[in-house]
Amino acid sequence: MKLKKYAWLFVAAIFVILIIGALRSEGNTTIVLEDDVEEVAPEPKFFLTLPADTLRFEDHTIASGESFGALLGKRGISTAQIYQIAAAVEPVFNVRKIRAGVTVKFATGDSSLFPSYFIYPESTYEYYIVSLRSDSIYAKKVEKERSTRRKEIAGTIEDALYLSVNGAGGTNALAMSLVEVYAWTIDFFRLQKGDSFKVIYEEEYVDDTTYVGLKRIIAANLNHMGNDFYAFPYENELGFNDYYDEEGRSLRKTFLRAPLNFTRISSRYSGRRFHPVQKRWKAHLGTDYAAPTGTPIMTTADGVIIAATYTSANGNYVKVRHNSTYTTQYLHMSKIKPGIKDGVRVKQGDVIGYVGSTGLATGPHVCYRFWVNGKQVDPYQQKLPDAKPLEADRMDAYRAYMMELKKKLDQL
Repeated sequence: MKLKKYAWLFVAAIFVILIIGALRSEGNTTIVLEDDVEEVAPEPKFFLTLPADTLRFEDHTIASGESFGALLGKRGISTAQIYQIAAAVEPVFNVRKIRAGVTVKFATGDSSLFPSYFIYPESTYEYYIVSLRSDSIYAKKVEKERSTRRKEIAGTIEDALYLSVNGAGGTNALAMSLVEVYAWTIDFFRLQKGDSFKVIYEEEYVDDTTYVGLKRIIAANLNHMGNDFYAFPYENELGFNDYYDEEGRSLRKTFLRAPLNFTRISSRYSGRRFHPVQKRWKAHLGTDYAAPTGTPIMTTADGVIIAATYTSANGNYVKVRHNSTYTTQYLHMSKIKPGIKDGVRVKQGDVIGYVGSTGLATGPHVCYRFWVNGKQVDPYQQKLPDAKPLEADRMDAYRAYMMELKKKLDQL
């Protein structure tokens, strides 16, 4: 009887082992015994560079007239401590420059009554962190990681360029960047309805959702009056990125086509024009660009300032000598930019003053004048010299790079 009893126990044990084995193998399921579990510590969480697991965060929108001292005083920090903090962090963060309407954060430790950190957003991805702890006062600037997205748009110009770009899904920043790329090549005051554009570009985002801004144009084609104008960025022998066409020719010229962006020509160079102030017919030896008062005026080429002054006819004006052949002049400024004076060297695109209506002017504009060998001429009738093309030893690599982008543009 005892043997029989042990036999049944042996059979039962085998049965249990088989069931466990089946459960272990069925559906690739693994049975983990409690003693085998290895506890894994959770990943620590951070907000910017601060340990979010041990801090409490409070949002606060700065009210009009609310100072840094008032913000901290309401949270129990003494006046003496506030002065100490402000003085210590000033080289990095000027507490007097906080702006009303900005939402800031205070971070407080779990066991503390007073905030440990003040967090001020400078932009959508830049932040200042100010440590308020008496044993460690400091300020540092941190940036959120940005991601890049490539986008493509194509459209036809129906009205202003920026409106057409917006209508195709782009942004004002993209339209402005197109103007900068083609500033030497295309006369944007002569764009026509029916001209078209194709652009491949990159935008930056934080947290994969918040748009930061345009990063760069990767490739573009602007079809103007039936002609294609391609643009591709590429590094030249000096290590600078410039834009080139499909033949490796620089889109840049020695002179910009105009001293302003997004304005209109209100009066062109003419041998005979009725003067709106003097009420008589006379030559108009400049090109007038109408724009709102305060619009920045740029020098159209590298050069040296030879005049920055005022006369009753020209108003506030600046004159730039570019070389022994070319000179330009910019009239009727509301004011000349501080620091612009005789002998100062300027680079193409530098702001030298701001649109106004000083002197003999009926409205805000800049009169742009252009001299060749001492004679005033129409800049739009001049064949302006090009910048250097790509070097010959770079052309094979450039063509391989450019052709792939050109194919994608043509398919848009």
